[in-house]
Amino acid sequence: MGTGALAHIRICDFTGQLAGAGATKFLAAMGAEVIRIEDPVTQGRWDILRGAPPFKDKRRGSEFGSGFNNHNVNKLGITLNLRTDKGKELLAELVRRSDAVTENFAPGVLERWGFGYSHLKELKEDILYVSNCGFGQVGPYGTFKSWGPIAQAVCGITFTSGLPDLPPAGWGYSYMDHTGGYYMAIAILAGLFWRARTGEGQWIDMSCTEAGAALCGPALLDAEVNGRPLRRPGSPNSNRNAWPAMAPHGIYATDGEDNWLALSVQDDAQWQAFATVVAEPWAAEERWRHRDVRLDHQDELDELVTAWTAGRDRFALAEQLRAAGVAAAPVQRPGERIDGDPATAAFGLWPTVDHAAMGEIRVDGLPVHFSETDWAITEGGPLLAMHNDDVYHRVLGLSPSEIDGLRAEGVI
Repeated sequence: MGTGALAHIRICDFTGQLAGAGATKFLAAMGAEVIRIEDPVTQGRWDILRGAPPFKDKRRGSEFGSGFNNHNVNKLGITLNLRTDKGKELLAELVRRSDAVTENFAPGVLERWGFGYSHLKELKEDILYVSNCGFGQVGPYGTFKSWGPIAQAVCGITFTSGLPDLPPAGWGYSYMDHTGGYYMAIAILAGLFWRARTGEGQWIDMSCTEAGAALCGPALLDAEVNGRPLRRPGSPNSNRNAWPAMAPHGIYATDGEDNWLALSVQDDAQWQAFATVVAEPWAAEERWRHRDVRLDHQDELDELVTAWTAGRDRFALAEQLRAAGVAAAPVQRPGERIDGDPATAAFGLWPTVDHAAMGEIRVDGLPVHFSETDWAITEGGPLLAMHNDDVYHRVLGLSPSEIDGLRAEGVI
């Protein structure tokens, strides 16, 4: 047992991609023993990210997918052929020795394998079973499969992002895969806390789409209470802020190609500070001193602000505005944020791990720190079957000859 906050927890893990694997990554970083199960017949392709780009270098293959590595750091990796009776027996033994079973398959997969919640509970009465899929296990969409952008569209998040009089822009990446992983991690921890209090396990059914719908609260409330639809003339403008209303508020072009400054003037006092930094005649006009006027003429104001920011360095400009008490920040590219921002090194958000095939490689850390039981990410994601000998011997008590026999039979 290690020293992490969750070092007493063992997870029998079937999760993949990001919405699932990202959740158990959090637990592994906090010290939990996460045993990731993969299929030896398909070479681990339950998770389509294994062997998928981006790549660190010119090497290709199932062990070189950086996304897979990023989502599975600190985990143990074993293979198990559940098409065989012996494979099912081994899984049953692993469940008996685990605190939780986690998966984000399409609905019904574990049930078809003979390991639905009713059987898991027979194997271990207090087992926690957490399933995470696009639409949950019940309801008219219960049989649908999903991916992050699909869940985003169905839940309404995609509809909230765009510019006036144009189609919804969406988010450009799998936002609900990331956020779904966060929600799943919370669900696992809540279930483990309940189990610690009561000694009872349970089945937690999670829907990424419903998790996304919960993020649309202000828009849903506005429609329900005020009868005001989100998409109406002039709305939405994802660069502007209506709750609370403030102007100017947006992203403004600066020097160079595709360089931008984020700016937010929250009230009239901040406008005065902003106008002092601008130091141009239009900024001194009386009408702009009043928030309601600025809100009523945001298009004109945005043109003036853009004309002022154009040609200026975004980093220097942000620093100048912040010194005056105005909220501002340069829009940073990934490389600038990771390698060029001193806050990155100070927070330790992108640690370097040792991967058995790729060597040293940087991965995402956790955006939190604990004063007494902080997270630690030191090991790269597992190679296929990398920890078979360790897990089958240490956890299940099999001898080396028995493990060799399982290999020969195609069970592991």
